[in-house]
Amino acid sequence: MQPVVTVGLDGSHESLSAARWAADEAGRRKLTLRLLHAWPTLAPEPPRLPAEADQNYWAKLLVDSVQAELRARYPDLAIGKNLVADDAQHALLQAASESEMVVLGSRGLESVESYFLGDVSMPVVARAERPVVLVRAEPRDEWGPATVARPVVVALKLHGSPDDLLDFAFRSAVAREIPVLAVHGRSVPLRARTPWGVDHGFSEETIRSAHEQVSKALQLWREKYPRVDVVDSIRLESPAKAVVRAAEGASLLVVGRRRHRAGLVPHLGPVAQAAIHHGRCPVAVVPHD
Repeated sequence: MQPVVTVGLDGSHESLSAARWAADEAGRRKLTLRLLHAWPTLAPEPPRLPAEADQNYWAKLLVDSVQAELRARYPDLAIGKNLVADDAQHALLQAASESEMVVLGSRGLESVESYFLGDVSMPVVARAERPVVLVRAEPRDEWGPATVARPVVVALKLHGSPDDLLDFAFRSAVAREIPVLAVHGRSVPLRARTPWGVDHGFSEETIRSAHEQVSKALQLWREKYPRVDVVDSIRLESPAKAVVRAAEGASLLVVGRRRHRAGLVPHLGPVAQAAIHHGRCPVAVVPHD
């Protein structure tokens, strides 16, 4: 099966932004883009039915209009489309098993939730076997490649960050020709706190030790991707807060989540939760063992 980037469409501004981001990503990675719209009441495709009698008219119009816009912007990009008579969550999970990544629109913590956020996107993020990227609506009508080399930020653990996570981050940086910023946050214990801040000795030792471990963890990836500039950042605050703050102005934020085991309820850790709800840039959630 040909590798594809799949984007879920629901007619919202967020899903249109997701489609634009996905098209740019598919073009950079030289992959096919698949536009997916799923709804349980879609009818089987009738033969030569006039538009006014076609039950799927508005669904087709949605997908066709997005496809036309993206083809105008990316004339060399292969774009396919899927109208699926199925529950959106099930359709997206199936698509994730067949795709390099799935891209969805997101509204973060805003009061009005989109169709793909909450009931659909969060279960997909928690269950998908491949990376899921959440994209917020763009503040302006402008879109396309950024003019500033904003980094790919990746949340790094010191005790064995998974290969899938780092490989996704570095491949994303290579495709954009931008740096990787590896961020590690560490909460300060009460014993190290003073009335004027964090104990200086604890701070120096903790940061020095963490830098050594982070450098060791990134060595293989520096060798594998020599064209990527890599910077690490050690922050004495909770990992979730450190990652969200570091991602301000980033091109992409990459966080991990463990694949769920049979019989266990899928869930997201605090770093992934914080990134999804508070990150302003696109957020890639990468499953790993």
